[in-house]
Amino acid sequence: MRAIQNGTSLLLSKLLSRNLKLNYSTVKMPIKSIKARQIYDSRGNPTVEVDLVTENGLFRAAVPSGASTGVHEALELRDNDKSMYHGKSVFKAVDNINSIIAPELLKANIEVTEQTEIDNFLLKLDGTPNKSKLGANAILGVSLAVCKAGAAKKSIPLYKWIAELAGNKEIVLPVPAFNVINGGSHAGNKLAMQEFMILPVGAANFTEAMKMGSEVYHYLKAGIKKKFGLDATAVGDEGGFAPNILENKEALNLIINAIKTAGYEGKIKIGMDVAASEFHKDGKYDLDFKNEKSDPATYLEPEALKNLYLDFVKEFPIVSIEDPFDQDGWESWSALTAATPIQIVGDDLTVTNPIRIKTAIEKKACNCLLLKVNQIGSVTESINAHNLAKSAGWGTMVSHRSGETEDTFIADLVVGLSTGQIKTGAPCRSERLCKYNQILRIEEELGASAKFAGEKFRNPSA
Repeated sequence: MRAIQNGTSLLLSKLLSRNLKLNYSTVKMPIKSIKARQIYDSRGNPTVEVDLVTENGLFRAAVPSGASTGVHEALELRDNDKSMYHGKSVFKAVDNINSIIAPELLKANIEVTEQTEIDNFLLKLDGTPNKSKLGANAILGVSLAVCKAGAAKKSIPLYKWIAELAGNKEIVLPVPAFNVINGGSHAGNKLAMQEFMILPVGAANFTEAMKMGSEVYHYLKAGIKKKFGLDATAVGDEGGFAPNILENKEALNLIINAIKTAGYEGKIKIGMDVAASEFHKDGKYDLDFKNEKSDPATYLEPEALKNLYLDFVKEFPIVSIEDPFDQDGWESWSALTAATPIQIVGDDLTVTNPIRIKTAIEKKACNCLLLKVNQIGSVTESINAHNLAKSAGWGTMVSHRSGETEDTFIADLVVGLSTGQIKTGAPCRSERLCKYNQILRIEEELGASAKFAGEKFRNPSA
């Protein structure tokens, strides 16, 4: 009799357990707690980290920070107290999370899978056009953590949850754009243009793209060491080398030689992030802007700079140029985009902002959006910005910031949105490599179904 009772109890227990599992995803699981703190980014500057707890566990997100920031970006709230952290502490943003956002969001009792509803709640709570009340860094930290919690609630990987939020049906792995030579505000050399990148578009898959990037990176190091000495192989903020060269063409030649030495000629293309707003002066462009005694007579008119880019495109296998002109130089942007078939990427121009993107679409100022989550400040707005760009036939390049953390969110973002391209630094420094390594894990998980953007990186769904 006892054996029958025990068997019946076991059966009931299994049925109950199975029933709970079947309905687990429908059980309402509001946020239990939210706590923020100040941590440090890859440049040793303070930034915001958020811990969000639900019944599924703890979900942590960290917010990146840029060096060359557009004036139209959402506000990164810093304390500006020059007596500590050089004015860069984020205690106010942290307090805004702990004292304002956390209690209000907990009170609202919104399910973590309601990403859009939560993000809109945060925007309303801030109530300013550029998130200046609470800080884009405060809002984004919470938004990222919510997205991670939502994926866990759905019992699916983060990239699949992002794909679902974005309405993306086909998962495609991106071509990595490795920043192998640093200049501009990212390095202490004389080079004006900020990033020189390699894109292994001829790789068969993401794993091979990483192999190609790593090998060229090390050949480039050897070439720089041979020509400029060992001290020239020190790296900039994003892991790229920063030899003390002034001529941008010299950087391109160094990269071409490394590609040839590695045996990947034709398989690896070149991309540039000029960050021209950094050296825009009185309507002209100073390619010697790091020299305090630069000669105004050498400054380039916009037309001359455009022609310089077109010469580069003729001579080198360049497929992408980002921020070729000042962030408000609309006419120059439109002229270059009309003059070349390559990808022209808007970063400082568009700052992941729908209003700026719409203007750029109307003016045909560029044909690719650089997507930085902290420029706009929430997951929902980032997804909407990508979908807006995509609807205009643009490409989207997901991007890190020069001040990064070990958070790998953008790796899942680029796969979830299937934009086909990501730039997150050189194959060097762990705050860069953690993103690439996460995509390797995703590729492994996808197995035979993994698709790589390759030559179609500008429009992977074509």
